[in-house]
Order: sequence, then C-alpha cells, then structure tokens
Amino acid sequence: MSTSTLTSQPQQLPIENQPSTASSPAPNTQPPASTPSRNYSQNLQINELQRGNPLLTCIRNVRWNYARNILADFEVSRSLGILYLSVKYHRLHPEYISKRISELGRSYQMRVLLVFVDFQDSKLALREINQAAVVGDMTLLLAWSLDEAGRYIETLKAYEHKQPDAIRERVEEGYVAKLNNTLTSIRSVNKTDALTLATNFKSVAGIAQASKEQLALCPGIGDLKAQRIFKAFNEPFI
Repeated sequence: MSTSTLTSQPQQLPIENQPSTASSPAPNTQPPASTPSRNYSQNLQINELQRGNPLLTCIRNVRWNYARNILADFEVSRSLGILYLSVKYHRLHPEYISKRISELGRSYQMRVLLVFVDFQDSKLALREINQAAVVGDMTLLLAWSLDEAGRYIETLKAYEHKQPDAIRERVEEGYVAKLNNTLTSIRSVNKTDALTLATNFKSVAGIAQASKEQLALCPGIGDLKAQRIFKAFNEPFI
C-alpha cells in the first residue's frame, strides 16, 4: 500500500475538538440528583417521627422504611396518607390532631385518621376526634388493639393498586337481603332471628319502635338479644 493511500484517509479529531452537528444539546433525561427516589409499589413510607412507636412492631406483612420530609405519619402512596393517634394521647393533648390535620392540608387525595382506642371511657374523646375528622375531610378508622391498627395499615398498602370491588362487601339485592344484612350486624342476631322479627313486626320501623318486652316475646330472641336489638335502635351512635 502506497504512502499517498495512507495519508488520504481523513484523520479523526479528538472528541473534545469535533464540531457539533446539532444546533442545541440533547435534553437531559436523567432526574436531578436531589430528587428523592421512592418505590411506592413496594415500600410503605413511615415518618421518622414515628421511631419507637410500638405500632411498628405490628406491621409485618408489607415492606417499609423510614422517610424524611413526608407530612403524613404513614405514606401508603403519593395519593394516600395516614395520621395516627391514640385516645390516651388525645386526652393529654386535645389540640394536637387538629393541628396535624391542618398541616396535612390537601397533600393527599385520600387522608386517613387511624385511631387506637386505648382508653376505656373514650366516648367524649371519640366524639371530639370524629368532629376533627369531619371538619378536616378525613376518613376515620378505629382500632381496639395495636395489631388491628397494624392490619389496617397493611391492608391499605396491600390493596393500593386494587379496584374498589376487591374489598367492597357483596350485598344481595332485594328488601329481605338488605333487612338480613342490617339486623345481623347486631351482635348474636342471625338470619333466623331477622326473619322472625320481620314476620312479627312487618318492617324495620316496627322493629325499631318495639319495646324490649315485645322483642323478647319473639321465638328464639330472648331477653339478651332483645336488649341488644333495642339498644341498637335507641342508643346514640357514640
């Protein structure tokens, strides 16, 4: 091969000296280094202020990690945040929950207030908490143990991407089915009892207006069930 053949090949310039072939630099598709990276599909985000909370020992079935700069106590996703409160703490600091709800604002599409009922005489406290939840447009969940509170959090995380039908109760259509569903929600009342009550009193209004003595006269009801049915229709909700 001749010397002229070798010298006729164009010489490649170093990369830094090559002329640009584009009028503008290519867009940077990488996120800024300061952008936090969270995998919401896998991990529950827990506010670092919750360190030492005994509730954390009851969250066993979903992965979680501590997170900074989140407004909620537990962040299930970018659209679902949970505030946690115990009744005992509310009795000591009644102003706390209203302040936390105000700080949370509209940061999440769904906002849940999870309350651990750890005090026996909690009617007044629950009334105050319920009022704060209504004013703050929060969904209120009550748990009577730490394990139950943990299950609530796990379920919200596990069903994060599920359709509402996956957890919605299946209720049969028709008057009788709805009547059974209503009456059997009272402790110890079964479907046979519901049919007996409907037969004797003809309607829900008739059952609600009956006295304890009238209810107890129905076959299979007895004094204890009659008392529970009467209380269900006549006592305040809280």
